[in-house]
Amino acid sequence: MSEHSTDLRETVRRRYAEAAVRATAGGTACCGPEPVEVDATFGSTLYAADEREALPAAAVAASLGCGNPTAVAELRTGERVLDLGSGGGIDVLLSARRVGPTGKAYGLDMTDEMLELALANAVKAGATNVEFLKGTIEAVPLPANTIDVVISNCVINLSTDKPAVFAETFRVLKPGGRIGVFDVIADDALAPAQRAERGDYAGCVAGALSFAEYRQGLEAAGFTDVEITTTHAVADGMHSAIVRATKPR
Repeated sequence: MSEHSTDLRETVRRRYAEAAVRATAGGTACCGPEPVEVDATFGSTLYAADEREALPAAAVAASLGCGNPTAVAELRTGERVLDLGSGGGIDVLLSARRVGPTGKAYGLDMTDEMLELALANAVKAGATNVEFLKGTIEAVPLPANTIDVVISNCVINLSTDKPAVFAETFRVLKPGGRIGVFDVIADDALAPAQRAERGDYAGCVAGALSFAEYRQGLEAAGFTDVEITTTHAVADGMHSAIVRATKPR
């Protein structure tokens, strides 16, 4: 990893560690230009009220994403789910409820403060079919061909090595497995420098891929049936989008 990439990862880690501390103390946190302001484009307001009310307040407060991946991943009873960049655990806990006691939901995060918060939230929620793992989304600490569904909520754009993320996601999925993620994606006409003008890297904007780059990256990793559907704008020419794709059988 280059020194620049290492510096960016540390910036992201530090920002989300601070967000975890704020959420633990009763504040809120989200992605976007300002790390502690929730608005209509990022954060817990993108979840249904009944989902928010059924979870620990700290899990809701630590919601940093640009959507609700559990609402689009079509999770089924008994499935094994992996959340890339699980943060305070909101999507892991919602996934655990959807897959039921015969399924399992894993959360992967590199930030100790977020993992500590997520574990505390799992205890408060009484979730027994969850497991939180420390690691990076570029090197998932799970065996190949063991996961039915990979979800993520506005995290892949934060990686400095997205081909590695796509390759690892493909590796851990079972044949026939699928992804259902939310991410920030840029218009194809926007160059990387123009994306950076619209927001910083840790704010989920500067590191976003374009629509064409995202599709090409998934297909290069082996995915098929790639679908990218925008949901709302997060900046000029930048969109929250649902990304679905399948690992061939």
